Amino acid sequence: MDRNNDRPPRGLPDGIPWRPMARSGRLAALPLGYAGRSAVKVGRRLLGQSAEALTEEFQRRTAEQLFSVLGELKGGAMKVGQLLSVFEAALPPAVVAPYRTALAQLQDSAPPLGIDLLRGMLAEELGDSWRELFTEFDETPAAAASIGQVHRARWHDGREVAVKIQYPHAGEALLGDYDRISKLLRILTLPYPGLEIGPMVQELKSRVAEELDYRLEAAAQQSFAEAYADDPDIHVPGVVAHTGRVLVTEWLTGRPLADVITHGTQQERDTTGLRLIRFLLSGPARAGLLHADPHPGNFRVLPDGRLGVLDFGAVKRLPEGLPRTLGTLQRLAHEGGFGAAEELMRSVGFIRPGSAPGPDVVAAFLAPLAVPAAHEEFHFTRAWLRTELARVAGPDSRGLIRQLNLPPSYVLINRAITAGSAVLCQLDCTVRFRAEALRWLPGFAPDVAPDVAPELARELAPGVAPEGVSA
Repeated sequence: MDRNNDRPPRGLPDGIPWRPMARSGRLAALPLGYAGRSAVKVGRRLLGQSAEALTEEFQRRTAEQLFSVLGELKGGAMKVGQLLSVFEAALPPAVVAPYRTALAQLQDSAPPLGIDLLRGMLAEELGDSWRELFTEFDETPAAAASIGQVHRARWHDGREVAVKIQYPHAGEALLGDYDRISKLLRILTLPYPGLEIGPMVQELKSRVAEELDYRLEAAAQQSFAEAYADDPDIHVPGVVAHTGRVLVTEWLTGRPLADVITHGTQQERDTTGLRLIRFLLSGPARAGLLHADPHPGNFRVLPDGRLGVLDFGAVKRLPEGLPRTLGTLQRLAHEGGFGAAEELMRSVGFIRPGSAPGPDVVAAFLAPLAVPAAHEEFHFTRAWLRTELARVAGPDSRGLIRQLNLPPSYVLINRAITAGSAVLCQLDCTVRFRAEALRWLPGFAPDVAPDVAPELARELAPGVAPEGVSA
């Protein structure tokens, strides 16, 4: 047997499984390892250890293995891990507590890869004289992501830059992982049997081709950079140079959003939350684009307080801004017009043929935007998000979510809204959300009267308003 056949293809560093069978084996081993530790736990209980201590140790080790393997595999496995890291805010505290540290590490970094073929890659993409483009180039990766790694360098004109280099064969690994990952997701979604993760993974897979082409990402990032130039709240680093597999952008120095989530003061979390939602809602109007991947690893808080934004591989092109339908549905909900809202949802394909969802399903669908927009200020909490998710996907949801449909043109919009809401809940921030909705959601005005807001919130999200609303 030729052992050289087991070496990765040219350009892919040693130590990362690349063959489909090897990657499948690593993913398949996760549930088995989970079950194996269950047996160990039972055995140790017989030796007199407390159930609480054993459960904590069991969950901690499971979390470490789960996200270590996801990070090591890179590709689709790590991207799914990043997706899960956003939605940890929606999971019950007893389930998610041991996972939170491991998730935060996966959001913003991954185990570093060797770079022995880095120079060849840069020569391939930037030309044999690529070194003349830089006055400095740090060959140790500053960060490692799902399909590439980032190096810190200095451009020939003196600017400090980030050089993102795509792993060779990243596309093959990315596509293959999406086909193998669905069973793994059950580990963290068991509390919500009505939550259909499959379509979410399929949607992510459908965007692979765009994310693999750094020319598309460069165009999107430059559009955002120009739209937010000199903005007092948002900063997007400009594009310096690019090819299909190398992207050079201005370096962004700042505090990771994950650190603000964990250690930020209430004022820091409130201010950051406001700037985050302002960026997500204003992008379509200002840049004609929606940033569709708002997980914490893609944001930094700059020394001057502005929110820095990274990674524009996943965007939704909206040259005419956000669809008027979104704002109109929120307005109808605030006016109590659930019948009209249901009719509008049916006309654009949000309701499955033959379904008659009724006001409770319509309210559940609209809640992520309608509830926060019903108040001058809204307190985004993990408890609120868990309650909303349980309403549509929990054991007692009566299959509400299965009566709804998500038209293809709204998939990325929905992803940005739900993921953005989850990050706001991680921040545990209080935000003047209604003012941002009025400014950036076409069709939302006229606003609901202030004295109607508390009753509206109770109608849209029973039992949640007192916790979610800021007095």
